[in-house]
Amino acid sequence: QVQLVESGGGLVQPGESLRLSCAASGRIFASSRMAWYRQAPGKERKLVASILDTGFPNYPDSMKGRFTISRDNTKNLLYLQMNSLKPEDTAVYYCNYWTSVQGNYWGKGTLVTVSS
Repeated sequence: QVQLVESGGGLVQPGESLRLSCAASGRIFASSRMAWYRQAPGKERKLVASILDTGFPNYPDSMKGRFTISRDNTKNLLYLQMNSLKPEDTAVYYCNYWTSVQGNYWGKGTLVTVSS
């Protein structure tokens, strides 16, 4: 079993920055993909960024530019640096963990609200 706990969300004004964190615990496999997804009010859940245990961050074209994903394998931590936040970034941000053996695990999410 894998547990994922997100933190770092909150209320920010447009143009400000946030860094989200995800702490993973349990049976963490060495080879894994981790990712951030988000779900805005009334919208579907979408991939924000993903990263392998060896690195290789990946971003959908629509997400490139303002967000940076990283992970610290020694601490089982996943990060998402978000800069120049816009109101349309308002969403619940979910941490995701995947291996071919274990399948998907999800955190409960952390809410990011961008509003003036």
